[in-house]
Order: sequence, then C-alpha cells, then structure tokens
Amino acid sequence: MSRFPQSTVLGYPRIGPRRELKRALESYWDGTATRQDLDRVGAELRAATWRRLAELGLDGLPSNTFSLYDQVLDTAVLLGAVPERYRGAADPYFAMARGTEGLAPLRMTKWFDTNYHYIVPEIGPETVFKLDAAKPLAELREARALGFETRPVVVGPVTFLLLAADPGAALERLDDVLACYEELLGVLAAEGVAWVQLDEPALVQDRTPGELAAVRAAYDRLGSAAARPGLLVTAPFGHLGEALPVLAATPVEAIGVDLVRGGLDGLDALAGKTVVAGVVSGRDVWRTSPERAAHALRAVAEHAAQVVVGTSCSLLHVPYDLEAEPGLDPALKARLAFAEQKVAEVVALARGGFDGPAPAVRPAPEPAPVVRDERGPYPVRAAAQAAHLGLPALPITTIGSFPQTGELRAARAALAAGTLPAQEYERRVEAEIERVIRLQERLGLDVLVHGEPERNDMVQYFAEHLDGFAVTANGWVQSYGSRCTRPPILHGDVSRPEPITVRWARHAQSLTDRPVKGMLTGPVTIVAWSFVRDDLPLRDVVFQVAAAVREEVRDLEAAGVSIIQVDEPALRELLPLRQAARAGYLEWAVAAYRRATSGVADRTQIHTHLCYSDADQILDAIDGLDADVTTIESARSGARILDAVGSFGRGLGPGVYDIHSPRVPSSAEVETLLRRTLAALPAERVWVNPDCGLKTRTYAQVEAALANVAEATGRLRAELTRDAG
Repeated sequence: MSRFPQSTVLGYPRIGPRRELKRALESYWDGTATRQDLDRVGAELRAATWRRLAELGLDGLPSNTFSLYDQVLDTAVLLGAVPERYRGAADPYFAMARGTEGLAPLRMTKWFDTNYHYIVPEIGPETVFKLDAAKPLAELREARALGFETRPVVVGPVTFLLLAADPGAALERLDDVLACYEELLGVLAAEGVAWVQLDEPALVQDRTPGELAAVRAAYDRLGSAAARPGLLVTAPFGHLGEALPVLAATPVEAIGVDLVRGGLDGLDALAGKTVVAGVVSGRDVWRTSPERAAHALRAVAEHAAQVVVGTSCSLLHVPYDLEAEPGLDPALKARLAFAEQKVAEVVALARGGFDGPAPAVRPAPEPAPVVRDERGPYPVRAAAQAAHLGLPALPITTIGSFPQTGELRAARAALAAGTLPAQEYERRVEAEIERVIRLQERLGLDVLVHGEPERNDMVQYFAEHLDGFAVTANGWVQSYGSRCTRPPILHGDVSRPEPITVRWARHAQSLTDRPVKGMLTGPVTIVAWSFVRDDLPLRDVVFQVAAAVREEVRDLEAAGVSIIQVDEPALRELLPLRQAARAGYLEWAVAAYRRATSGVADRTQIHTHLCYSDADQILDAIDGLDADVTTIESARSGARILDAVGSFGRGLGPGVYDIHSPRVPSSAEVETLLRRTLAALPAERVWVNPDCGLKTRTYAQVEAALANVAEATGRLRAELTRDAG
C-alpha cells in the first residue's frame, strides 16, 4: 500500500469564490438554465479547486467533496437510499432537498455544532440499498484528466446511519450498508485509487456500547475487504474519546484526528497508524500558531508510524481567500487565515518539520460569574400583555424577514459603492416597509413585521453597527444548498455606539394600528454565526453582546414598540457535542438571553425564535429563556416538536409552513398542522407562524402561502368560537 501524502486537507469550500454555484443552482431551479449549464459550472469549480490546491503545494488532494446541495444527501444517493415517493420526480435529488409542488422535502437540520445544514436521510426496514458510484467515479476521472490523483471522500457508514431520522432503526441496517461500502471500495480499487477517506464525526459524541460495537464491526469488515484502497477514517469537531481505541484496533491504516478541538489525550492508541494530524483549524479564521502546531505534531510523532499535516475538519466552514478582502484593517488582516491561507499553513508545516520551541502556556482568564436576570411572573405579564395588545385567538405572525428583492440588493450595493445617496436609499427602504405592512394587513395577519429590507443578514447587519466586529466583502460560507452567509469577525470588545433598529421599527409602527414586532438577533446566535476571538472565554464574549442587545431592547420599548422578538436559532447549535459539558453551557446561554431581554415592563411582550436544530432536545432550556412567545420550526420536521411541548408554559408557535422549500402549502395542510398543535397545547397559548423568515422566497410564493395560513386559521377560530358558545 502506498505511503500517504505528507500534507492534505479534509475538504474545501465548494460554492465558488464569487458564489458561482449559488447562481447556477438558482438559475437551474427557476428554469433559466439547463442541467448541462449547472453541471458545467460544477466542473469548472472542481477543476479550479484542484489546480489551486496543487499550486499551493498540497500533496494529498481530496475529491468527491463537491456537492450540488449536501454531502449527506449525496451519500444517500450513493447508497440508493432514495425514498420511493421521490423516485418519480423529474429531479429526485432536488425533490428530496427542496420538495416539489406536490411533494414535501426531507427534513433538514444542523451538521453537528456548525451552521451548515444537512438533509436528514430516511432509513427503515423497507430501504433498498444499491450502490450508485457514478458521482465519486466521475470526479475521480475529471481530476485525472487534469493530471491530478485524488482521494475520494465519503461520509462514513456509522455517521450516515446515526444521522438518519430514526438512528436506532437505521443502525440495524448496518450490514446492508456495509455491503455497499465494500462494493464501493472494490470499484475504487479497480480504478487504481490509493486512498479513500471516510468521515465519521459522529464518533466524537458520546456513544453507547452498542454503537461502539457497530464502529468496530464496520471497520473490521471494511478493513478486511479483499480488494480496497487504504482507509483514512476522520473524526472532526472533537476528541474521539472512547471511540479512539475501538477504531485504532481495527485494520484501517490511517486515522484523522482533530487536534484543535480534540486535544492530545490518548495518542498512544494510535501506535503503528498513519495519523492525519488536524493542527490547522477548519472552523475559524485565525492564523495557526506554528509553535502550538509543531508541539502537537511532535506529540503525535511519538506514537504514529507516519504523521501527515492536515486540517482539523473540512475547510467548507471558512471563506475562500483573505486576499479578496482589501478593505479589512491591515492589523486585523495580519491575524487572519481563510481557506487558501490555511492550505499554505498546512504545506509550510509539512515542509518545515516539527522543530521549534514549545508554545508558551498562558493561564486562561477566569470566566465571569453567571447572573440570571428575572422578569415578573408569567401570568402577571400575560394578563398585562393581553389587555394592552388585544389579540384574537390563534394570532398570526411571521418570523421577521420578507423577500429580499433584486431591487433591494441593488440599492444596498449602490449605497455601499457611493452611487446612491443615503437619503434615496432610505426612501426606498421606507417604501418597501410600507409594501410589507400593507400586504400583511390585506392578508389578515395580527402581529406584523417590517420585513427587514434594510438588512443583508440577521447577524452581519448587527455586526456592522456594533464595535468589536469586522465584516468581509467576499467572505461567503455555505449554510445549505445555495444559501450562503458572510460570518462577521468578532475580534475585540463589543459595545453598541447608537441605536440600530429603532428608526425602522418606529416607522413601521407609524403605518398601522396593529402591533409591529421589533426584530433583533440574540447574543448566542450573533456569536455562533461569527468567527470569534479566542482570547476570552466564549461565555464572556456572549455576555458582552447580550449587554448591547439589552440596550437595543430598551430603546425599542421606549420608542413605543410593544412586541420585541429576540431570535436564538443557534441555541441548540452551540450545544457541546459531549453530554458532560452541556449543563454548564445551557446555564450561561440562557442567562445571557435573559440579560438581553429582562429589562422591560410586564406589558412588553418578548418573543424568540428557533429553527432547524433539533430544538426538542433542549426544550427545558428554551422554556428557561422565559420569552412570552416562542416560535419554532415544526413543519419541515413533521411536527415532531409537538411530542415534547406539553409542559411548555407560555405562548408557542410551532411552524405551519416550511419556508425553505418553494412549494406553497395548501390551507388543508396548514389546518392539519394546526389541529395537531391544538391537540398538544391549549388554544390560548398557540400562535400561528411559518417555520422561519421569508427572505429566500418570492413575493408570489409568500402571498399565496400566507393567504392559505390565514384561511386555515380563520376556520379554526370559528370552531373555537362555536365551541366556547
């Protein structure tokens, strides 16, 4: 078996340096481009990636890390795990990802503790597995045609099954799945492939004895296959813990370990293995300390048969190139590394050896004590809010954003370029706010939003108005499918120099007699969706942001805004992957939210929102936020949250409309979900709302969907009135 290359990365960004794939996808979806056009753009991006990685001097190039939507969905297609209802669709792949007019998509949730979303596989006793290796083979051959030998990358069998909608039932199909992986290894061996990478991030979480037995069985079997390439099994996002000796005892030749988040414990288990040492972080944008990296590499070298310098995880989670950011402050820029710079760091470490002084060890600063702010009792608040707001039963609202039109984006770009006067830009924003208000009034919504036309992103917008942040021009990172964000860089102490949202909220409220929500992003989410300084405890950074949000909440209340929504969709996302650390995190995360929201009068109603992150796992913590109303994703996940909300003590709006799909739900679908909600919760605590904000949809889709939501709600309100009579 050939020796593993000396330097590699576990994956690379795939959306394109200028979001070329995003534009190609959306053109294909709206019918202005063909599938051939989309595939051509994909091939161009893959070729550019391999060429650039080779130019930077990287020895081991990965393939099959590109995806038109999601690598977990790709793995389902690879294994033939396509539910029967999608097989007749014109494009089954995108039908699973996005749905069609008559077919809901598969569930979507967060990839471990990242802001990347994956499509949840459906695996059951009826699933028929059949290998379809067309994609990895095509990419392998594309690379060879360009002169590059690559290492195909596939989600590992154990992680794939544990990520399924019912992981317990899915893991029972391990033998059938392993048969496909064995066949894949044989196909790749026949192609002359030297190494295959199987990603197993699920192994850095707490695993049961039965699950660890599945790990041993899987890699004993794959490692014993008669015809196969060398096996690299990677475990990003943390320490392998109890899975490390289990995996190391199997015949796999190479193991990739995350030495940034995982640390150096237990390395003696790696004796005799090739170790891909993840010393360059794929989760942040800070330069790698050569001393710390060399120290870790020397520690691995004491045990491993071969040490390969690599990244801690795929570089999918960072932007492409720091050189595309000429506007960043030079002093800050000197501290940063994006994907290209991280590849250069990997290459330099591999070529320079592991010599050098040991890193200086500085004591970590003590985190600030957790103080939990309190509001008055909920029944007192609820009575004051009911008297003040006068809302009907089953009040209808939306989550905040309305469609971001091309005209809005063009106006924002023109303002930034200096070609549109600020006064004209503000006039256009005010006109869009009025359009959104009038639409909601016409549709019969009860609590309105201003639509957020002035905002580019729910985190970046606040970062642009807070001290301590920097924002990028081209620092795009994929969130899901064609959706990208530009995570801000939180590099200093955070403060709010002046009000951020008050002007727009006041203007919106002046246009209507119905209550308009003030819309803010919560402190945990602002920090989770930023690249965060690493010289302070994370909770101290979150509390700095919470203090800034608290000032904004108070100013909104003083401006006459009676309902203020402070979203925390990342509350579940930041939950530590290991159980032992979760209680401590939830304690300070909940306290930070309460710090941000507890300084208002009883009659001011506080809302929060969570989406696409298995919120049923932390329902007690969500309850602890003490928001008066919580809106939460439910439609896309089949309303499974309703099984857990019986004890929830305040207003709750499980979503009745999946906004991440272009399909418009019928009023009958909405009514069915509402009836399920009313079976789980008393009517006086139920709110009606979509799963998430409407930014990514068109006005035609939004208007049709919200009309159906209002129609279904009207029927149920009439029923409630009759029953009360």
